[in-house]
Amino acid sequence: MNQRLQKLQTWMKENEIEVSFLTSSENVFYLTGYYTDPHERLLALAVFQEAEPFLVCPAMEVHDARKTGWGQEIIGYSDIQNPWELIHQSINKRMNGVMKAAIEKEHMNVERYEQLQHLFPKAVFVSAEEKVRMLRMIKDAKELKTIEEACALADYAVQFGASEIKEGKTELQVLNALEYALKQKGVTEMSFSTMVLTGANAASPHGNPGETKIQKGDFILFDLGVVVDRYCSDITRTVAYGDINDKQKEIYDTVLKAQLAAIEASRPGITAAEVDLTARKIIADAGYGEYFPHRLGHGLGIGVHEYPSMTETNQLVIEEGMVYTIEPGIYVPNVAGVRIEDDVYITADGVKVLTKFPKELQIIK
Repeated sequence: MNQRLQKLQTWMKENEIEVSFLTSSENVFYLTGYYTDPHERLLALAVFQEAEPFLVCPAMEVHDARKTGWGQEIIGYSDIQNPWELIHQSINKRMNGVMKAAIEKEHMNVERYEQLQHLFPKAVFVSAEEKVRMLRMIKDAKELKTIEEACALADYAVQFGASEIKEGKTELQVLNALEYALKQKGVTEMSFSTMVLTGANAASPHGNPGETKIQKGDFILFDLGVVVDRYCSDITRTVAYGDINDKQKEIYDTVLKAQLAAIEASRPGITAAEVDLTARKIIADAGYGEYFPHRLGHGLGIGVHEYPSMTETNQLVIEEGMVYTIEPGIYVPNVAGVRIEDDVYITADGVKVLTKFPKELQIIK
């Protein structure tokens, strides 16, 4: 039994939970080493306090699950079988009835919840999300190494994208070129939909790249991430094409000052709120508080958005082993949009910045 499952079992014993039934691809991967996107089909992992856990997946994927090293029971079901009957049988082999079960309430749909209720009508269902999120929040050495590899590829992508900037090119042309360059390096998946935004579009925090053409005096914002062995990176850099005006420069310098201060503040023992407010105060004091509308950052790992959430109200204490983003931004409509984002790892006495592309203002001529 791996240590991650053992930690979950300890929590179950402490809370008198007889079975945890996990259904998200990310959490199943974290606990078993097997990743799949089952689409509409059921994927699940059942964990017990003492008994052997079992994995549920489509029959056509059983061989793939075995190849990842999962040595416990696998329930493989065909498209004409009812997996819930097989699940019921396997659970009943391990225990006589279920009185308390943990499920992923934010992930499980109503139909599947009702199936479990039907199988175990006396059971109380509690949330498993919080515990698994807390487990995933602290990265081990192998996870850190994988994230560092993903960050190096993200750095390369920004570097390549910046080299593609030319007057008259569209956002999509630059985006397509940088993603093709990554594919040539063996990258098969991005952490999320890549953003390349120019001019007024950069002032939209979650803008959509399109046919807008790059012009002199524009900021171009790159926000992208690369997946390596199921682990994500996430970087944002904003570069200038040609000379920019004083207001644009002021906005850029303010964001950079706030981002560097938040990195400096990150260390074990400080709260997520204190890190966020370190950056937020600098931006507010410069007169741009209303133009920084989102949290400072988020945890990073198997998911591109994990715990902790770096908000000004989150009193969670930062711990060694956490990986999160620091990404303040200022978005002034029709003036400028700037965001600077790094992925950081919390060490015993400070922080290690994992994304390396330069943050000093890059002016492309």
